[in-house]
Amino acid sequence: IGLGPQHQAKIYIFDRYGKLLKQISPGSNGWDGNFLGNPLPSTDYWFKVEYLENNQNKEFKAHFTLKR
Repeated sequence: IGLGPQHQAKIYIFDRYGKLLKQISPGSNGWDGNFLGNPLPSTDYWFKVEYLENNQNKEFKAHFTLKR
């Protein structure tokens, strides 16, 4: 996305039904494609990034395909 340093940004990863699978914050380890210790299948997932830009809350949504 090219947000630069976003110390307050949060990333949420969802399955196709909208179930929250992972919340990622700056300094966290990211996401390894697992949920509750089990590998998720190769399919499409969605994410939402919440961040601050010019003192306004912003949101970016998109999807990606997990490949195994």
